[in-house]
Amino acid sequence: MTINKYIEHTLLKPEASVSDIIHLCQEAQEWQMRAVCVNPCYAGLARHLLGESSPDNIQLVTVIGFPLGAERTESKVFAAKLALDEDHVDEIDMVMNMAAFKSGNHNAVVEDIAAVVKAAAPFKVKVIIETCLLTQQEKEVACQLVAKAGAAFVKTSTGFNGPGATEEDVALLSSIAKNYGLQVKAAGGIRDLATAEKMVAAGASRIGISAGAAICREAQAR
Repeated sequence: MTINKYIEHTLLKPEASVSDIIHLCQEAQEWQMRAVCVNPCYAGLARHLLGESSPDNIQLVTVIGFPLGAERTESKVFAAKLALDEDHVDEIDMVMNMAAFKSGNHNAVVEDIAAVVKAAAPFKVKVIIETCLLTQQEKEVACQLVAKAGAAFVKTSTGFNGPGATEEDVALLSSIAKNYGLQVKAAGGIRDLATAEKMVAAGASRIGISAGAAICREAQAR
């Protein structure tokens, strides 16, 4: 397993500085990771540092409706269009409308995601369902709604609202996602090579982590 090709090197802390983002992109380039994931305010800087958008280059990912998913759909759509048109990001990670989901308003959840998917087309959208806030049955339903809305990925966690990805959650989501052509991104709390490899074995095709360089060094030393 070439773990670097699964890694989205991530820095979403609110206190992240310009120098932090520069360092993040340098590490991603040094280890030839799959992608870099940053907050929208740094997407333009990261695009400059990583070079032009290309399928052969390190991908640039930004987040929408992060970390609560509570913005209006129109706000999410506008933010997605800005990120794509102005900052030339390659992918969007959006947060599901948890309030609508917990209220049982599944149509609103699907419409929210579908609007962002439409705005981002043909670029991929990953939907964060915040597994730590859901029951097993809710995880299954959320995954089905993400697929119905046309997104490309279901993602476990923001890392801001409780425990992050677990091997069990990734396996569950993967077992459902494969029926709909969805992929799974594991994120939150993945800090070492052994855990990262467990996530991949459980079915994750992407791993969102801030410890990407350390994990790549660990893999190289093995």
